[in-house]
Amino acid sequence: MIDALYKKYNTLLSTYGYGTKYDLGNAQMFMIKGMDKVRKVIEENRRRKLTKHKKISNNTVIEIDNCSPLEILKLQQNLLLIAAEEGKEKPEIQLLYEELEKCGNRLMEYKSCFEIMGKDRNSYSKTDLEATFMRMKEDHMLNGQLKPAYNVQIAVENYFIIHGYVSNDRTDYNTLIPVLEKHQKAFGDILEEVTADSGYCSEKNLLYLKEKGIASYIKLQDHEQRKTRAYKEDIGKYYNMKYEVFEDEHYYICHDGRELRHIRTEAKEQDGYAQTYEVYGCADCSGCEHKAKCLYKYKAEKDKVMKVNERWEELKEESHANIQSERGILNRQIRSIQTEGHFGDIKENEKFRWFNYRSTEKVYKEFMLYAIGRNINKYHQFLHDKIHKFEGKTGEKAA
Repeated sequence: MIDALYKKYNTLLSTYGYGTKYDLGNAQMFMIKGMDKVRKVIEENRRRKLTKHKKISNNTVIEIDNCSPLEILKLQQNLLLIAAEEGKEKPEIQLLYEELEKCGNRLMEYKSCFEIMGKDRNSYSKTDLEATFMRMKEDHMLNGQLKPAYNVQIAVENYFIIHGYVSNDRTDYNTLIPVLEKHQKAFGDILEEVTADSGYCSEKNLLYLKEKGIASYIKLQDHEQRKTRAYKEDIGKYYNMKYEVFEDEHYYICHDGRELRHIRTEAKEQDGYAQTYEVYGCADCSGCEHKAKCLYKYKAEKDKVMKVNERWEELKEESHANIQSERGILNRQIRSIQTEGHFGDIKENEKFRWFNYRSTEKVYKEFMLYAIGRNINKYHQFLHDKIHKFEGKTGEKAA
């Protein structure tokens, strides 16, 4: 029965000028429980085969692979033509039509989800389409809760909020460059230095600062780990190996005295930024008594191979040297007191944790009006000698 219908259907396709042929097999369907689901779940569902379907009377199911909503609509129209030519209602055609209707609706829902999220986000809120779900600690148990939120950045100089930046990015990596570009556009001043915490430390950001001639006082993600004995005694890491150069060839010497020569160069691109890794490896690790400690996942027959992003490591060392200097210690003290002090005062003392408006533009305006009020308050305190320019705490180190 189904074969006969499809023979007639394929005949109609050629009659009406359609060149696409649809086959039988296992149908494909898409399911979504809410528009606030992450991008990964949506993409997995798009690739998933139909797991929930209605079988036609003779236990035959339908497969429609890689069909766009327009193709599905075209298929539905052609099925109506087949039914009209038969002259009577066909249950098989009706069931197939309904399944195509559901599949087409799901595809349109996914298309709408991806358009709202864009390329940079993995989730969004149904109550505010520009807000992103971020993990909060709002309840008394301090459990993580996903709530629609915005990422607010402020630039502070001598207690005053110079300007702010509001985005729906869940991390701080991608906010540093927009803040600096906004400062340059607004004031036209050439920045001399930037101090920030480890949340802003990335190869892209540090390279941008170096190219612009801005001194980086950004804390590294492994700043605290570098102080530990385990970090300094990990023989499997390249930074605890000897680095040698012979006839323009770079190589490492491991704890056992064996050479790790350059094997190849690998490239990785993420968010439009390309990273380059140099791969080094030992030709033969057999008989090494330190092998169990040197290899990440120990295998008796495995040889040591490691990847090094040399440009990233050079940028990190420069920034780490800056924050260890006297100027860097002072800058980190100032940031901890002034910048973090603003957010602590805003959230805890003044209980400003929720925005009254929605959309990025309105949230930005609301926050900047609030920041203007804080600046006026700071100016009043300066006039009455309640606060003074911070000169640093002598004899103390920054956290």
